[in-house]
Amino acid sequence: MNTKFLDSRVPRYLQLAELMRQRIIRGDWPQGHKLPSLELLLAEFGVARVTVRQAIDILARQGLVSRQQGRGTFVTHQPRNDRWVDVVTTLDALANVYRDTQPTIVNIDESSRLPPLQPGEGLAADGYVYMRRVHSREGRPYCIINIYVAEDIFRENPQAFRNSTVIPLLMKTGKIANAHQTLIIGTADIDTARHLDLSINAPVAEVRRIFKDAGGIIIYLAEVTYRGDAIRLEMNLTP
Repeated sequence: MNTKFLDSRVPRYLQLAELMRQRIIRGDWPQGHKLPSLELLLAEFGVARVTVRQAIDILARQGLVSRQQGRGTFVTHQPRNDRWVDVVTTLDALANVYRDTQPTIVNIDESSRLPPLQPGEGLAADGYVYMRRVHSREGRPYCIINIYVAEDIFRENPQAFRNSTVIPLLMKTGKIANAHQTLIIGTADIDTARHLDLSINAPVAEVRRIFKDAGGIIIYLAEVTYRGDAIRLEMNLTP
């Protein structure tokens, strides 16, 4: 049965590499497993021979598989799947997530610009400081964030905002009267894949957070993209 690939600008060999990587992550192809022969992969996926070879080359460069002369290709490593970023539902818990993970922060950009507000989300402040940054843990990037902080709040302690996680700092100001976030599941584009060390089209969790003050002014907006293998969502279900 042929797999239907996305009709997009993403090359099929990248889509295939991510599909095969997910099989390794799920344990369908556990460590030590021998991959199906080239002929079987061609028959299953309905792609050109070079496409399969390019996909396997990507997995080999990631250290997930290894070709053994005369024996075939074997899974040699399982991607880390320790999901340490909990999706929480209270502001205090969210602040604790960032305190506990103690991320390494790499600032990619800082400028003045307005956030991409949608109708009904709230009132805009007079100005915002924009920061684009990557958070890492133990040398492994796990999220990339577009952050918009009301400029008057940012200027109260600019060095702290540049060098620390923003939410605990905002909590200390006492100005958060309303906080809301949404989460959707998406796939990594080229830029996200590059920063988070992912394959293109790898699963990601996209979170949009908005904090407002008592007057309904948005003092913080963040667009966060997490690696799919770093996120855990746990909820109690009421019977």
